[in-house]
Amino acid sequence: LPVSLGDMATTVVPGEFTLVYLVYNTITNLLTQDEQVECFRNAARHLSPGGRFVIELGVPPLRFLPPGQVAVPFDVSEPHVGLDTFDLVEQMLVSHHFTRDGEDGRYRRDYSRHRYAWPAELDL
Repeated sequence: LPVSLGDMATTVVPGEFTLVYLVYNTITNLLTQDEQVECFRNAARHLSPGGRFVIELGVPPLRFLPPGQVAVPFDVSEPHVGLDTFDLVEQMLVSHHFTRDGEDGRYRRDYSRHRYAWPAELDL
């Protein structure tokens, strides 16, 4: 299986494909709507006639967000606390991870930024 490294919105690979598949919320790694739209264009350039572009994407859990609150926990366990914070205007989600280090018991913080998209936005 050949591998190409690059930006999914702009990288060109040789050939045409019957399937272009973005798994596990990958589209949210593109942080603007313009970048996400360009990814659609790039996928279309790589599809053979009749090919399919499939995106696996969850819907943000905003129903759990009480009015005025910007954070929703998704895991609270002994070694890990995880919460997502939302900017509703910019459609940005930051996933925060606090993981207890086994050696000294201190927490390590990691985070990742994502731009969530609504199903209607993906219907290009």
